[in-house]
Formats: sequence, structure tokens, C-alpha cells
Amino acid sequence: MAVTMKQMALAVTVLGLISFVFGIVAENKKPAAGTPIPGKGVVICKYSSDPTVPLGFLSVGFLVATTVVGYLSLFYPYKGKSVPNSALFQSTSFSIFFNIAVFTAGLAAALILWPTIQEHSHLSHTVHHDPDYQCPTAKTGLLGGGALVSLDSALFWLVALMLADNAREDYFDETEKDVKGGHHDEVLEGDFDAPAHLKGTA
Repeated sequence: MAVTMKQMALAVTVLGLISFVFGIVAENKKPAAGTPIPGKGVVICKYSSDPTVPLGFLSVGFLVATTVVGYLSLFYPYKGKSVPNSALFQSTSFSIFFNIAVFTAGLAAALILWPTIQEHSHLSHTVHHDPDYQCPTAKTGLLGGGALVSLDSALFWLVALMLADNAREDYFDETEKDVKGGHHDEVLEGDFDAPAHLKGTA
């Protein structure tokens, strides 16, 4: 079954939105801090139910899926017609938005992964030998910011896909003109050849 450009764009949009939602929910569900429980020479941190870690990893997973589908959508041979990558990157606008999409995808992954891994570390290590330890959680705001950048990345992939569509049309138009121009030249060359029965009398 052939995949259309609209289907690819829809997939990028849906995956990007899911990544965004998971990131926002992870930010909102993250507790501000845990409860320190003093012990004999240690502090034990008790954290409330915290779904931040699984939600954060889900957000990153859908971000990766968005990036992969977005990348493939640019170079997929729609209707069985492939276009050389060089023809796409001849468009300055396409090159710019392609690089921005890749950069924002990497930035979003870093912004989401950092607090997610940090939160996992806090939840895994609850016993501390510092009597003044306050049982913090991951830095507030990074997950939400990463979710927004993840959504931006999906939008940039969509813009790059539209520009790739324009570049494809230009490429096929030029190819068609070259083919027609070559055929026209052959016809003109044939028109100037003298008929066979006249060549002997020349």
C-alpha cells in the first residue's frame, strides 16, 4: 500500500502531539520535593506517587518516532517517484528548516531526558547520609520546556515536508522540460537533413 504525503504529515502531527502531552503531564505530576525522614545518621526520602519517569521516557519515545517519521517523509518516493537528495537540498529554505528540525529534536530530547533521568536517580536513591538533605526532585520547568520544543520540532518537520513537496515539483518540472527539449532538438535536427533522393543531386 502506497503511503501519501498527507498520511506522513498526519503521522508526524499525531506523534508530535502525543510527545508534547506526555511531557506536559510529566511536568505537572512531578512533586516539588520529597519528605525527609530523619534516621540514625541518615535521612530517608519518602516521595509521593510520581509518574514523571515513565511519562518522561514515553515523551522521548514518541519524540524519536516523530523524528524518524519526519525524516523519512522528506525522502520517501511518493507515487513511486524518487528525488535525489541533492535536488531537495538545493532549496535554501528546505535546508534551513531541515537543520532546525533536527536541532530542535535533539534539544527536546536533551531537555526531557535530563530531568527524567535525574528524577529516576532521586527515586532510586532514597537514603542519604547528609542530615540536612531536603529530598529534592528534578529541576522544575525542564520537562515542560522540552515538551514545547518537541512540539516545535514536529511543526518544523511539517514545514520541511511542505518545502520538500515544492522541491519535488520543481525537480519533476525541470526533468520534464529537459526531456521535451531533447526531443524537440532531435526533431529540428531531422528537419534540416536533406531528403534521400536529393542527396545524390546535391
